[in-house]
Amino acid sequence: MAHLKHYEHTGTARFITLSCYHNYNLFKTDQTKEIFITNLKQLKSKYQFKLFGFVIMPNHVHLVLLPESDQQLSKIIGVLKSLTAREIFALWHKMGLEIFNKLKIVRNGKTQNIFWQRRYYDHNCRTKETTIEKTEYCHNNPVVSGIVKNQSEWRWSSYNWYNGNKDVILEMDKLE
Repeated sequence: MAHLKHYEHTGTARFITLSCYHNYNLFKTDQTKEIFITNLKQLKSKYQFKLFGFVIMPNHVHLVLLPESDQQLSKIIGVLKSLTAREIFALWHKMGLEIFNKLKIVRNGKTQNIFWQRRYYDHNCRTKETTIEKTEYCHNNPVVSGIVKNQSEWRWSSYNWYNGNKDVILEMDKLE
């Protein structure tokens, strides 16, 4: 399998896709989505990246972000995936869910649970217009997927922030 090349320190916004293992619908509940949002907020503060857009779908997440010039995108994404998976697994274990059987793999002789696909996809947004286009793609994703009829019905994206709603789960940075 060919490995995707990731470029660090481009100075431009990045459109990121994180997929759940085997494209399973692991973000079915509000609790799992809230865990992702909480970790994203914490890492945004820690790593000081700008966040321009996002959407959490049942089996994947899209982010439009701009890392600080000295921050590695791969580190930010790695930490985000790790923290989120660990907390969601802890929640499921506490709830006694049996989903773990579908998420077991053997890697280097060790059995482990896996939440995310190993790699992530990133697209370099070379212009402000491309950054806007990718943010709008995030907002349209739940409609195109048939989850909702209108973008404003999906709480788990940045759409409502852009449309002046004060009750949003995550504030965005202004695109300059």
